[in-house]
Amino acid sequence: MIRQIFTYCLPILLFFNIQKDRGDLEFVRSNYNKAMVDKDLCALMIKDLQQTDENIAFAYLGGLETVWAKHALNPILKLKAFNKGKRKIEQAVQKEPENIEIRFIRLSVQKHAPSFLGYNDNMKEDISFIQTKRQEIKSQILLNNVDKLLKYSK
Repeated sequence: MIRQIFTYCLPILLFFNIQKDRGDLEFVRSNYNKAMVDKDLCALMIKDLQQTDENIAFAYLGGLETVWAKHALNPILKLKAFNKGKRKIEQAVQKEPENIEIRFIRLSVQKHAPSFLGYNDNMKEDISFIQTKRQEIKSQILLNNVDKLLKYSK
């Protein structure tokens, strides 16, 4: 009896967990740009993303940590937050170099990072990659974010 319950309930629970993760990622996608000006939202998203081991979420976590540098008051903490986020983004790119979304995250950070930080080496490469693979994007929210970023990257 227990075996039957387990057999039938586990796939349902896994389905809802997968749906929840997709919903969370859509939330992150739709609020990624808002986190640049909303400190509380940025902190909430960072906290939530620390709970996952998915590579795209890890890249978003890195992107948001670089954004957190804007919200920090102490210059040393700003630099630490930025570098911590940058390392995560680069780890995510290294793990999945063909992932459009991860490359978008890196491009968005490099596009908005102050030039004195020296984090802008991959912009042309990422723009070209994203433009080539743009038609493969399935999320409408991500597509809108990509198009907005590419519009201002020319």
